[in-house]
Amino acid sequence: MNPSSQASRTALATALMRSIHSRSAPAPLLDDLWGERLVPDTVRAAFRERALVRRGATSTGSPETALDDAMRANAAYPDVILRSRYTEDALKDAVARGIAQYVLIGAGFDSFVCRVPAWAQGLDIYEVDHPATQPLKRQRLASCGVPPSASAHFVEADLSAESLGAALARSPFNAARPTFFSWLGVTVYLTREANLAALRDIATCAAPGSELVFTYIDEAALHAGPAGSEAFQKLRNDVASVGEEFLSGFDPKTLPALLRGTGLDLLEDIDGHAALTRYDPTGRNGLQPAGAAHIAHARVKQTTPRHYPF
Repeated sequence: MNPSSQASRTALATALMRSIHSRSAPAPLLDDLWGERLVPDTVRAAFRERALVRRGATSTGSPETALDDAMRANAAYPDVILRSRYTEDALKDAVARGIAQYVLIGAGFDSFVCRVPAWAQGLDIYEVDHPATQPLKRQRLASCGVPPSASAHFVEADLSAESLGAALARSPFNAARPTFFSWLGVTVYLTREANLAALRDIATCAAPGSELVFTYIDEAALHAGPAGSEAFQKLRNDVASVGEEFLSGFDPKTLPALLRGTGLDLLEDIDGHAALTRYDPTGRNGLQPAGAAHIAHARVKQTTPRHYPF
C-alpha cells in the first residue's frame, strides 16, 4: 500500500501552504521552503489536478499556478501561516528561558527538523505522530537528503490508544526537564473528551514550567450551523473537502478555568484577527483569517502532581 494514501491529507496540505507562502508572499511571515520538497510529487500532482477541476475549464489561469492559487484560496491558509509563526516565536522565547526539549504532537510534515535555526541548536526535538503518517515523513526526509540527527527523535503513536507520556517513554525524552509542546490543527478533529484527556496527559507527563501552544475553534462557531460566518463556513467546507470533519471546540470565556482543571495555566489566547494584527498589521500578504480559529499558549502548573509512565 502506498503510504502517501494513508498519511493525513491536511498535514500534507498545510506543509504545502507554509512553503507556498514562504516562496511567494509579498512579505513572508515564515521562512519554510521545505513543504514542496517533503510532500511527494504524486500527492502534489493529485492536489494540482483537483485544483484544476475545481477551477473549471473556463478559467484563464495557468495550470502551473493552479496549486499555488488553490492553497492560497483555501480558508485554512491564513490560520496555518499565523499559527506557525506564533508557535515558533513562542518556542524561541522558551529556548531563551532555558527550555531544551521540543515535542511536536501530530507533527505531520512540519519541517523544523530540516531547518533548525541558530537559536535552536542543542534543542532535542521529538516528533510524535500516527503510524499512518510518520513512515512517509521519515521516508521523505531521507529522500530529501536530510541526515539523521542525534537530536531528532521520531515517535510513532496512535494517541487514541496510547497516552502521550507512554509514547514519549519509548524515546530518550526526559520528563524531568521543562519542555515546549506544540499541538497545532488537531483539537478540532477530536471529541471534547479526547481533548481534555490529551491536555491532562501533557500536564502530567511534563515537568512544571513546561509550555504548550495549541489551536482550537471557538465552539460557538461550530454550533452556529448555516447561520455562522461566511469565512468560517468556507473553512469548514474546505477542510471537509479533504475528508476531515470538525468535531469540537472550546469556549474562549471558560478556557482558563478548563485548563486549570487539567493542570495548565493559560498565558495567552488570541483569535485569527488578533494574530493578523500582530504579524501583518498593514495586510501586505492579503491574509483573511477566520476569527473563530484561536491560538492558545499555556504553561504546566508548578504544583502539578508528577506522573511518570516509566
